[in-house]
This record gives sequence, structure tokens and C-alpha cells, in this order.
Amino acid sequence: MKKKLVVLTGAGVSAESGISTFRDSDGLWENHRVEDVASIEGWYRNPEQVLDFYNHRRAQLPAVKPNAAHLAIASLEENYSVTVVTQNVDNLHERAGSTKIIHLHGELTKVRPENCFNEMDGFSESSVFDIGADEIHLGDKAPNGAQLRPHIVWFGEAVPKIEQAIDAVEAADILLIVGTSLQVYPAAGLYRYAKSGVPIYIIDPKDVPVRDGRITHIKDVATNGMEVFKKLLE
Repeated sequence: MKKKLVVLTGAGVSAESGISTFRDSDGLWENHRVEDVASIEGWYRNPEQVLDFYNHRRAQLPAVKPNAAHLAIASLEENYSVTVVTQNVDNLHERAGSTKIIHLHGELTKVRPENCFNEMDGFSESSVFDIGADEIHLGDKAPNGAQLRPHIVWFGEAVPKIEQAIDAVEAADILLIVGTSLQVYPAAGLYRYAKSGVPIYIIDPKDVPVRDGRITHIKDVATNGMEVFKKLLE
């Protein structure tokens, strides 16, 4: 029986592939205010701008590739039962070969009807469509007649898969956190669900704003830090 290793990843993993993060640039994401393109209020205010923003992000995806950190995380499946819980909306973990991924904040290559979400049940998985790098525009409708929107969990919306992520962390024998500032909730609190005695490793070049005796901080970027982590497992 392989040990269960849960990997919680954030924007720092994909940054080395050339995907920009907004928390390192004064609240701007690709020169847009986060409130305008990554909030439910922004969608209600100007859906055309939001659709255009994500069309551009989607079009960029084929030009970026998984980096050594993504590949190292995927390689952990050789010796462990690995679940990746990611805050990232790109598909680089999939392309690197990871097979069990929980996308907390949605997926860039997918869309859904804007009316298929409710606070109680979240979104209906059967209403989610994979469109790859294609564009969607105002007037593009789902089979139920509703406007299609990005399959992204924006600020101001519930995180439907948080319970699934909590279950994974609670069952973990080892918890690895890579490239996340542990400042965006509810994801930032996931490490607290690890059982007593479970080792927690954090790979981040910046200081970690949490205090927990189980934590080993590898103060480096994701690609280098993953090499250090794999040596610690030997």
C-alpha cells in the first residue's frame, strides 16, 4: 500500500512556466484589476471584458509548457498515491502527467452556463464543457439556453470542491505545499486538516506566514525546491 501524499499547489508552480501571478504585481493580473476580471461583481458589471480576458488566457496556454516542478510532482506517483490540490486554473499538472487533480478554483479550458451554480450544491459537473483553447463570447449559449461563462471560481463565489480537498488532506500521510503564499482562503487553511504527526513541507522562496512545528520550509522556487524535497523523501 503506497503512502498518501497530497500536494497543494499555487501560482508559484506555474510562474516558472511563464504564467503570470497577480499577487506579485500590486493586485494586477495581466494589467487588469483583479476585481474586474476575477470576481463575480466584475462579471455582472462587464461580462464582455471578462470573457475577452479569459479568451486571451486560454489562447496562451498551448504556448506554455509544464516546468520541472510540474514534472517532479507527477513523478511522485511512482512511489506514492498522489493527490494534487491546486489553486491554479491552468492545465499544466495534467500535461505533466499527474493523474488525480482537484482544481479548487476551476479550469481555464472549461466553461459552464452562468445559471448552473448555486450556493448549496455548487455547479453541476454535467453542465461543464471542455473547449480547449477556443473562445467564447456574449451570445454563446449552453444547451439550457443560458450564457456560457468561464468555469472559474471567482472572488465572491463559494469553492465547491473545498470539502473534497479537506478529505484528501485529512487522509494524507505527507503534505507538500508548493508555490502558494497561504493567504487566499479557504485554500490557505487546508494544511490545518492534516492529522497530528503528519509531516508538512512548504516550498516557497518567501517567508511562510504560519507557525506549525510539523512544517519544514524549503526556501526556494518550485523547480529547485522539488529536487530538495525528493531527496528528503529518500
